[in-house]
Amino acid sequence: MEEGDGRTGDGRSGDDKGEPLVRFEVWAPQARDRVVLRFAGSDPETSDGAAGTSMRPDPERPGWWTAETPEAADGTRYAFALDGGPPLPDPRSRRQPQGPDGPSAVVDHNAYEWRVPWPGRGLSGAVLYELHLGTFTREGTFDAAAEHLAELAALGITHVELMPVCPFPGTHGWGYEGVSLWAVHEPYGGPAGLKRFVDAAHGLGLGVVLDVVHNHLGPSGNHLPRFGPYFTETHHTPWGAAVNLDAPGSDEVRAYLLGSALAWLRDFRLDGLRLDAVHALADGRALTFLEELSAAVDALGADLGRPLFLIAESDLGDPRTTTPRAQGGLGLHAQWNDDFHHALHAALTGESQGYYADFAREPLAALAKTLTRVFFHDGTYSSFRGRTHGRPVDRTSTPAHRFLGYAQTHDQIGNRALGDRLSATLSPGLLACAATLVLTGPCVPMLFMGEEWGATTPWQFFTDHTDPELARAVRDGRRREFASHGWAAEDIPDPQDPRTRERSCLDRSERTRQPHARLLAWYRELIALRHARPDLTDPDLAAVRVAYDEVARWLTYRRGDLRVAVNLSGDPVEIPVGGADVRAGVASAWDRPGTAWADGVLRLPPESCAVLAEG
Repeated sequence: MEEGDGRTGDGRSGDDKGEPLVRFEVWAPQARDRVVLRFAGSDPETSDGAAGTSMRPDPERPGWWTAETPEAADGTRYAFALDGGPPLPDPRSRRQPQGPDGPSAVVDHNAYEWRVPWPGRGLSGAVLYELHLGTFTREGTFDAAAEHLAELAALGITHVELMPVCPFPGTHGWGYEGVSLWAVHEPYGGPAGLKRFVDAAHGLGLGVVLDVVHNHLGPSGNHLPRFGPYFTETHHTPWGAAVNLDAPGSDEVRAYLLGSALAWLRDFRLDGLRLDAVHALADGRALTFLEELSAAVDALGADLGRPLFLIAESDLGDPRTTTPRAQGGLGLHAQWNDDFHHALHAALTGESQGYYADFAREPLAALAKTLTRVFFHDGTYSSFRGRTHGRPVDRTSTPAHRFLGYAQTHDQIGNRALGDRLSATLSPGLLACAATLVLTGPCVPMLFMGEEWGATTPWQFFTDHTDPELARAVRDGRRREFASHGWAAEDIPDPQDPRTRERSCLDRSERTRQPHARLLAWYRELIALRHARPDLTDPDLAAVRVAYDEVARWLTYRRGDLRVAVNLSGDPVEIPVGGADVRAGVASAWDRPGTAWADGVLRLPPESCAVLAEG
């Protein structure tokens, strides 16, 4: 049983009649003299005449208030009222049946009977699949999504990475404006729905990763400042005041975030967490929050007897993010590598605006660098930032599975003006080349839902804000942003229009039509090859060797006994891949009839790719 502010069954006791009592707790240092626990549908009178059950200050923990009551059970709805104010949801609420502004509900995590024993699944050898619950199916629920998990297992996916599922205003949205960091969005299916989804995934051998947001909350439905100093003006972020990680009161705020992270992994049996924008976590303390979190996750994994991991989204280009704590790093287990994405995107599309500018000058050289040295900006000048950026990765001691590589993500698609995927402008051959570079490269590959068949549905920015002022501000702000890049306001999809979300839902009927079916088969072939050939999951970055021709637009690299080659040009190319005495066969090829290999030269048709196997 979870009672109130994150406390578990050890808070139970008994009254004079021997009836079990449930203990509720809340950290509310902002309360001056009174906190009242109120239950929905009942108003018991306390001795002082106030509606609800008066809570007592905890003499052992400043700022904490407690109460014991026999009334709570799984599903009981409750709220806290501070100093005679309105009832507010529990900051550590496990469930928000009526949304972020409604009462909280007690959740008994022990009531769910897990069907599948799960030993866990680590990142080494993984293939991840980023998925948004609200658009993966038109129903937009955990149960509907679970019906398609077998397709992902058949594809060769090892882990599903869910975008945020914490409660947010309305029904549909990206999820990054969540406010209750311990609860699950009710329209998706609530906590029970998430458990069913995880159970179904584990039954198919799929791990589950959850995207969590610690760098900002809300703004709509965010009642945390009424309870305590969850935010600080000491630092400022693009979302306003920073989450309080180092100012007075930050010990409890960090405990709040740590407890939330561990609860996802423990109570929902998740395998890992993706941490949104860790570069936006302003933290000046000697022991940083991220170090503290990684240590806690490692300890929980040891206690549970299964591997757990943390994946950072970081804009810092800093290998210390994933360097073990014993070696002076933060100890996170992996991080997204946007530099690889930017190099690949520039090479495929020729785009050179914004942060693509540096990559687009010599895109194949940039791609070669990210395949061998991970970061393009590793102490080099970034014109987008107007300064040098990044730090080199020590290839001799850093395993490749510390980094994720990808051609598309929710950010890189959804933050475009029209939410257009690569499939909107690239040929099937170039999409196949992108898949080859991701799925045979040294980094842990990650796909974005629908990428595997070249989905033509866009993935646009959409919201469902219930506050009209906030809805208008988001709509107008997005249109102003893209107007500065030459877009007409009427061409930018309205985030609040339900049709924007509907356009973004996957159309699975495409999977059986051409050219989608051929591309889907290519993804299956490459993923199977990655699982079958240990050379493709070799963690040794220093062993990767790359050659390329910037003008002819071909690139090739070696992974052990495998040689991978892509032709991004519109003309046939001849690629020297070894001497005449080298014996090799074509393990996989996008255009097998047109691909020829002889005398140390690989001949590739336009916009095609191949994998050669020696011996």
